Amino acid sequence: MGSLSSRVLRQPGRARGQQEPGSGAGGSARRLESGGDAAAHGFCYCPGSRKRKRSGEAFCSCHPDSETDEDEEEGDEQQRLLNTPRRKKLKSTSKYIYQTLFLNGENSDIKICALGEEWSLHKIYLCQDGLIQQCGETMKETVNVKTVCGYYTSAGTYGLDSVKKKCLEWLLNNLMTHQNVELFKELSINVMKQLIGSSNLFVMQVEMDVYTALKKWMFLQLVPSWNGSLKQLLTETDVWFSNRRKDFEGMTFLETEQGKPFMSVFRHLRLQYIISDLASARIIEQDSLVPSEWLSSVYKQQWFAMLRAEQDSEVGPQEINKEELEGNSMRCGRKLAKDGEYCWRWTGFNFGFDLLVTYTNRYIIFKRNTLNQPCSGSVSLQPRRSIAFRLRLASFDSSGKLICSRTTGYQILTLEKDQEQVVMNLDSRLLIFPLYICCNFLYISPEKRTENNHHPENPEN
Repeated sequence: MGSLSSRVLRQPGRARGQQEPGSGAGGSARRLESGGDAAAHGFCYCPGSRKRKRSGEAFCSCHPDSETDEDEEEGDEQQRLLNTPRRKKLKSTSKYIYQTLFLNGENSDIKICALGEEWSLHKIYLCQDGLIQQCGETMKETVNVKTVCGYYTSAGTYGLDSVKKKCLEWLLNNLMTHQNVELFKELSINVMKQLIGSSNLFVMQVEMDVYTALKKWMFLQLVPSWNGSLKQLLTETDVWFSNRRKDFEGMTFLETEQGKPFMSVFRHLRLQYIISDLASARIIEQDSLVPSEWLSSVYKQQWFAMLRAEQDSEVGPQEINKEELEGNSMRCGRKLAKDGEYCWRWTGFNFGFDLLVTYTNRYIIFKRNTLNQPCSGSVSLQPRRSIAFRLRLASFDSSGKLICSRTTGYQILTLEKDQEQVVMNLDSRLLIFPLYICCNFLYISPEKRTENNHHPENPEN
């Protein structure tokens, strides 16, 4: 099955010279402790603190020696600003504030033009007065391909966990469905590791496409100056790694000094669903990126799984094992560009279960094909076979924001030979195209742990 075309989001962006969120020569802005640098700016930002006079000097109740007479004047001016009725009006300007707050890497006063005037506020005030939370709400509403990485970094700096969660959700939905060169450049190793390890990653096509996306991302991390188009990216990536293969000296790329930092990300690939397809297995062997020991282990695992399916009356999962489904299920997806009738299968060796998926008249149907349709591989003729699955549907707006979604949750489906089953009946109000379909599958049950292959943590016990 050919790969689906991808759409590159091009939003009106800021000028190149302007800093990205959370960046800057001074690094990300940090949360200052009360009474630290704040006192040096002329007034105390400590919650509940107040000024009082003693021997003609102003001082902070937390840091009595922190202010001079000069600081008092500046502090009184700031206090008058904070206590004016317009303080409430400032809260309505959070959409302006967050742009300055998260694009300025300094901890000094920031200038905000709002309400027809220029306001000078210190970031610590914003953090302590609740405006930072309002900024967080604005950030969640404006996550897109241009802002997501900067927002994620800034959310970590200011402790906005809900913003971090929103950014991760956006990335899980859009990393594969709307691939973007600049996004690949900005995604850190830590964030990419979380995405690739998640069963909620919205995969388009199959796991091999996750590997291909990782390969392109790694190339852009190593060569951030590359400035071509998304269509050119895979070719340039393959050429770059091929030219360096002769220098590996018998090692795969992830085992080299350049490649080691990326190992933790590639470990989250579900290699068993890559080597199950002949063309994909040949590519991953030829690329020589992944350590051969990883592949050998998976080949052995899949060989024993095949023998169980063929010779041990393996009929598939019989109960929901969420841990197994979350960590080891097959991830695959499809984009339906417009309404119509569709029928497809995700290729690869699926232990004799030839699953056909049909979308027609607002129904999504699974069919176990044995005799009715031609199949490129062998099919199981056992009277009944079971699969564990989860099906998700989603539609997105032009910024990648989720418009609507629906899921079946994890289920067990048992089918007889050539039997079909409706797995989702869609409300026409949810049918916003293009429609993205993503599935998780387990075709065989996890191998039961025996005394021979169980290794206790403490052998002496």
